[in-house]
Amino acid sequence: MSNASALLSVEGLTKSYGGVHAVRGVSFALRAGEILALIGPNGAGKSTCFDMLNGQRIPDSGRITLLGEDTAGRAPREVWRLGVGRTFQITATFPTMTVRENVQVALVSHRGQLFNLWSSTPKLAREEAARLLELVGMSGYADRPCGELAYGDLKRLELAVALANQPKLLLMDEPTAGMAPRERIELMRLTARIAREQSIGVLFTEHDMDVVFEHADRILVLNRGSLIAEGTPAEVRGNSQVRAIYLGEGLVYDARHREGSSA
Repeated sequence: MSNASALLSVEGLTKSYGGVHAVRGVSFALRAGEILALIGPNGAGKSTCFDMLNGQRIPDSGRITLLGEDTAGRAPREVWRLGVGRTFQITATFPTMTVRENVQVALVSHRGQLFNLWSSTPKLAREEAARLLELVGMSGYADRPCGELAYGDLKRLELAVALANQPKLLLMDEPTAGMAPRERIELMRLTARIAREQSIGVLFTEHDMDVVFEHADRILVLNRGSLIAEGTPAEVRGNSQVRAIYLGEGLVYDARHREGSSA
């Protein structure tokens, strides 16, 4: 892929802590509407990479270009305003507020209207909040306090909140962690459909290889901070180095998948 045509371009991204290299010269590109998975063993550097893309950590070196703008070292709020949404492994919502109010808070924040949040939120962005909740299948929960939601519903709400700033890039850190198998499938199918309909580029980390190989257009594999493989699911599945790293872990998916298909 040409970096000039990419939504996101990452070149030589590096981050160290003392003598430990968390991320070593990572480069890749992501186009609009593409679903890109970032996988690797625990400690491979996935979270550090994400945090640098999101502005939570400053790279030691390297370049991050989003829609032609260099975002390396910018504050998270600046990156967010450029059109980057993010979901986290552990959901973060306001449990005493309703589902609708949680989305409204994100919407009025994006519009710079938080100066009078508590008095204005019930009136502001109500229609847009309703549209986002319908998009993620949460319309029927709009008036329920978040503290009453099941975990899978919280994940869908978090997706609606992440879409509130009309992102061009969506970063999803372990989006299906803690979810039941059926919920994982439904959430990722929903995410993929929205991403392709709205031309949103999605970069996600995930330990569930079933989710990765079913939904990713391409896969990046990190190990000890370095990018060791990149390609389609078929190419990555057949990579001997990746298989060696994941021996006994994620890529047993390949054998199970074939057995299930032939059954």
